[in-house]
Amino acid sequence: MMTAAPGRRLRILLLGGTTEASALAERLARDAGIAATLSLAGRTANPAAAALSVRVGGFGGAEGLADYLRRENIDLLLDATHPFAARISANAIAATTASGISLLAIERPPWMRVPGDDWIEYDRVAEAVSALPDEPQHVFSALGRQAIDALRIAPHHRYVIRVVDPLELPKELAHASLITARGPFRTEDDANLFEDHNIRYVLAKNAGGSAAYAKIEAARRLGIKVHMVRRPALPPRTTVPSVDDALRWIADYHRSRSDLGV
Repeated sequence: MMTAAPGRRLRILLLGGTTEASALAERLARDAGIAATLSLAGRTANPAAAALSVRVGGFGGAEGLADYLRRENIDLLLDATHPFAARISANAIAATTASGISLLAIERPPWMRVPGDDWIEYDRVAEAVSALPDEPQHVFSALGRQAIDALRIAPHHRYVIRVVDPLELPKELAHASLITARGPFRTEDDANLFEDHNIRYVLAKNAGGSAAYAKIEAARRLGIKVHMVRRPALPPRTTVPSVDDALRWIADYHRSRSDLGV
């Protein structure tokens, strides 16, 4: 638990949508020295309940976000979005640069290859899909709903696609099946899923964290090949790897502002 610094409440906008954002929201809500709002993009139909007041929807790009930060007198923007939400993170960097407002990002460490992993890494989703064999394969896709169109590059495979919310698959993916589920997932369950569907390839983004790592452990256990998409590159920014590190950083930041009488 953070210790609230004396003086004016610290106004925070938290860009969320991850397990870290949910945990951070709960901790911030309990701190009397902080007034925080959780911002969600609105891509998930039924987001998990939040401890903070919630704003849903976009801001209109970097300029719109900068206007919001100024209008709401935000002191600190926290970026706890998904590692592959590159556009949102880039807008956060541009907006805070333009408005002179501080930015802190929680950047969970990426997964690292360990003995037994059979990975090939790619810079883009389309490259990972295109690299699948010419012969039809049973493929598990954990790339998310926004990457489903990319699967049409190789529509002859039998995809098992896991997403959070139900959706209608493109007609080109005639051999695909859909699973709707929300993590965290268990290695045993994913291993059973892969065996039941005779999975031979896994398509995954290197999201890091523990909630979705089960598929990587299951693939290792069963000797399944993984086509891993690397994270997008972002301009330099101040980052911490965890919620606890973020809370310590925020407490120091709040204290330093109070010492300056801000």
